[in-house]
Amino acid sequence: MKPDPLMSLDKYFRQCVGIDISKDKFTACLFMYDRGSDVGCCTESIDFPQSKTGFNQLVKWSRREAQKGFPMPFLMEPTSTYYEKLAYHLHKIGQTVYIVLPNKARKFCEYEGIKTKTDPMDARCLALMGCVSRKLRPWEPPKAIYHELRQLTRLRADLTKMQTQLLNHIESVDHMESVDKEVRKCYGKLLESVRKQLEKNEKDIEAKVAQDEELQERVKRIATAKGIRATTIVCVIAETEGFHLINNRKQLTSYAGLDVVAKQSGKDDPKHVISKKGNANIRAALYMPALSAARCNRQMKEAYRRICGKHPDAKMISVTAVMRRLLLLIYTLWKNGEEYDETRDKTHMPKKKEPECEYGPDDCIRPNSEPMDRDAADEDGNPIF
Repeated sequence: MKPDPLMSLDKYFRQCVGIDISKDKFTACLFMYDRGSDVGCCTESIDFPQSKTGFNQLVKWSRREAQKGFPMPFLMEPTSTYYEKLAYHLHKIGQTVYIVLPNKARKFCEYEGIKTKTDPMDARCLALMGCVSRKLRPWEPPKAIYHELRQLTRLRADLTKMQTQLLNHIESVDHMESVDKEVRKCYGKLLESVRKQLEKNEKDIEAKVAQDEELQERVKRIATAKGIRATTIVCVIAETEGFHLINNRKQLTSYAGLDVVAKQSGKDDPKHVISKKGNANIRAALYMPALSAARCNRQMKEAYRRICGKHPDAKMISVTAVMRRLLLLIYTLWKNGEEYDETRDKTHMPKKKEPECEYGPDDCIRPNSEPMDRDAADEDGNPIF
């Protein structure tokens, strides 16, 4: 594609390939934009099959259509797991890949005034976003062990849900007037099978963690905190890829959807709630540990009671606050490499020493003393200064 004649091929020129991915195919569009003249143009959106052949066709097409001599990144959304094969393929051949969350891409389209929601239009919007946005960070694949642990921990969460459902079904069947023995027997076998898979899953997680000595040491050190099991710590680490892309505590709480947002209009009092726009697996993994820590962990117990005193009718606020504190505790211990100290908090922090005064008390003017009279004189009329 030839750039618009009004464009200047200089340092302000940008180009990007936006990709909208689905199960069987993905749609790509190349956008060129000149920040200096605020002029842009794009190709028609084109479909490719979701296969190795389609990946190679995408690379050949983008190199043919792009302006040579300028970077050409690829931008896509993390649609389920359908994006992973293409993202890994592009990264493997040395291409720059950006991964943006769907809500950010949708907000960008709304800001640009684009209301149409189709695959070709989404690809065009993503390509424009890659040219305009200045806060995009290149995507890098996580370490293989984090990727495998994430699969194991998510399997454990699914098995736990299945176990709870089967227990509820069995309880319901046992309270019926007449129970079919075959139905009861089938539920029992399913429950036994799920429990065996849960036991095997926990052993697989332990074996996988043991393959990395540094990871195993960190997990053991963090697990000394009361109320947190090793499986919860591994889940948080796997979902955040070892906090690889986390730079601060606020970013982590936002990633987990535990950041507090206020909703207020006019004279109404602002309603503070958590956004829940983040990783739901982390929130689900921290719920039960938060209940346990609120009973056995001194720091978490004090925070839980204090917040319950402010909101006696909404104890879920206290539980959510403890979840956030546990998440930040895992992050802090992971980054600092320190062991958990239950007595370390704001009330136990050492006081800073006050700087010593360079002058004696007689050399300083006391704040309560009267100001000196600059016109004062002695008996002979001479100034005393």
